[in-house]
Amino acid sequence: MKVKTMATSGIIAALYVAVTLLIAPFGFTNVQFRLSEMFNHLVVFNKKYIFGIVLGVFVSNLLFSELGPIDLVFGVGQSVLALSITILSAKFIEGVYKRMLFNTVVFTFTMVLIALELNIALGFPFWITWLFVAVGEFVVMAVGIPVMAALNKRLNFEKLI
Repeated sequence: MKVKTMATSGIIAALYVAVTLLIAPFGFTNVQFRLSEMFNHLVVFNKKYIFGIVLGVFVSNLLFSELGPIDLVFGVGQSVLALSITILSAKFIEGVYKRMLFNTVVFTFTMVLIALELNIALGFPFWITWLFVAVGEFVVMAVGIPVMAALNKRLNFEKLI
């Protein structure tokens, strides 16, 4: 891995953790509203961003989650799965906005893993928990589309890493 990629990944991970910390109580409950999830759209611009995003999720869950190791498995696993699906499908979807919309849908549906985690760890009812975490994820990711598109115009994410 190149030094530039490692440095950029570290910055992305640090930003993910910082933004997660801003609203930590709302990022780890059955109503997950983690603003840092909009960083997931970075893989639409360059697949190398997966390293920083996954590291950010890992560190956030390690430091702030009350669920402990199970959150490292399910939370990080859900992110890796959804990011990988988006990366693998990118060559079949033309246009940044369409890929971000697809990414939003993928993350929304894969929240089934987080609902399963909360069901196993805390006994929350599965279906209603999936609905709540999916809606929270959808809102954050949907709001993230114009935010990330605007940031991309200034920062050019494709070439930043």
